Amino acid sequence: MNEILDKYEMTIGIECHVQLKTKTKLFSGSDNYAREKQPNEATSPIDFGLPGMLPVLNKEAIRLAARAAKALNSEVARISRFDRKHYFYPDLPKGYQISQLYQPIILEGEISIALADGEEVKVRIEHAHLEEDAGKLTHHNNYSLVDLNRAGTPLIEIVSMPDIHSAEAARAYAEELHRRMVYAGVTDGDLYHGNMRFDVNISARKKGAEKLGTRTEVKNLNSFRSVERAASYEFERQVKLLEKGEKIKQETRGWLDDEQKTVSQRSKEEAQDYRYMPDPDIPPVVLTDEDIAGLQADFPKMPSEFRAEWAGLNLDSSVVNAILNEQILANLLDKVYTKAQNNKLTKRIFNWFASATAEEIGSIKITSGELKSDSLIELSQMVEENKLSSTGGKDIFVALFTSEFAGKSPIEIAESKNLLQVSDAGMIAAIVDEVLADPSAAKAIADIKAGNDKAIGFLVGQIMKKSQGRANPALAQKLIRERL
Repeated sequence: MNEILDKYEMTIGIECHVQLKTKTKLFSGSDNYAREKQPNEATSPIDFGLPGMLPVLNKEAIRLAARAAKALNSEVARISRFDRKHYFYPDLPKGYQISQLYQPIILEGEISIALADGEEVKVRIEHAHLEEDAGKLTHHNNYSLVDLNRAGTPLIEIVSMPDIHSAEAARAYAEELHRRMVYAGVTDGDLYHGNMRFDVNISARKKGAEKLGTRTEVKNLNSFRSVERAASYEFERQVKLLEKGEKIKQETRGWLDDEQKTVSQRSKEEAQDYRYMPDPDIPPVVLTDEDIAGLQADFPKMPSEFRAEWAGLNLDSSVVNAILNEQILANLLDKVYTKAQNNKLTKRIFNWFASATAEEIGSIKITSGELKSDSLIELSQMVEENKLSSTGGKDIFVALFTSEFAGKSPIEIAESKNLLQVSDAGMIAAIVDEVLADPSAAKAIADIKAGNDKAIGFLVGQIMKKSQGRANPALAQKLIRERL
């Protein structure tokens, strides 16, 4: 099948819905955080679309949209307007959705994504617009219940150009969008609770063909893994149909995560006529250059800036991405990078964090500022100077996150855990002599003399065992060689 797939090109464009972290909804004063509330509790007459109720635009949503634009390397429109999109929404009582079709607030942009093999892919942003979310339907056997808590939630919809040509790149793009929106403070980014959702448009065509294939749209994906797997599945499904001489139907499909496949939901053979019209109740949003500068003030570093700064560390891309997935961790390690002025020390600290499990470290000490960059640099320096073994260094790194060693320096922790390496040549020499004199060492000694240098590892291991792990292994190896 791979040989057949290689004859085709995958083309992907992604529409990403980002829920803005405003306190209230886009056009009403209702609470935007309704997770713990009863159905229809976080609502107002505006959300219910009652006669005579007029929407009032949330100014904070405009600020967050401007910041999203900067994160996307996009321009903010000086004039943007809202439109009514007419459609039967059982969970949007007005009978239309307030969105932006003709004059969106975020104009063209571009972001770069880095793949695991080091390839850089540039994805153009067509535009991004503000709109309100619909409510939620809960389906039962012969009826459905409507919950309008989500109705009116402010969203920006980021629309990419079809510049993505692999499932891996689709996932990397979704991950990078997530990082940028969270870093910019635009959204909480909780995928599980739908703070970001991805609609993936996929088509297949023979390589070299000029015209794009017929696309299908896989809706409402809420995990990076689902984006990647749905793209892979749908591309293969389309290729199989094309190989049989069948046509691809333009349709909306859903992703069944349990079965790892897409299923048809509704046909999109003809474009829907949504009867867009300018919303007469909401005046245009007019922004000056000074307004935009104020909205985008105090903008944080983006992931791409961290990557550029850390390029000299020659870190594996998986390590960099693991750090960048937590903004507060990226900021901490950026301080380490700036203060240490030593790539070797810094790289060791990056690798400690990237290899640590969630159980080993929590974010509390990082969030509260308890974990200082100076402590991390000190610890890495101790390993560099052979005061600690690499294992001992990792042990103390994990200990820094425990309440047992709160406020302790790396040297204090090392002393209390008896992990400081011994570099006293006389002391280690005595242990070396003891190990070499033991009959169990005879075979390793013979192997070393016969040219099997790897056998020295057995002897060093015995020395480390007798010294309770405190002997400097490099010095122990040097003394063994001198004696043999």
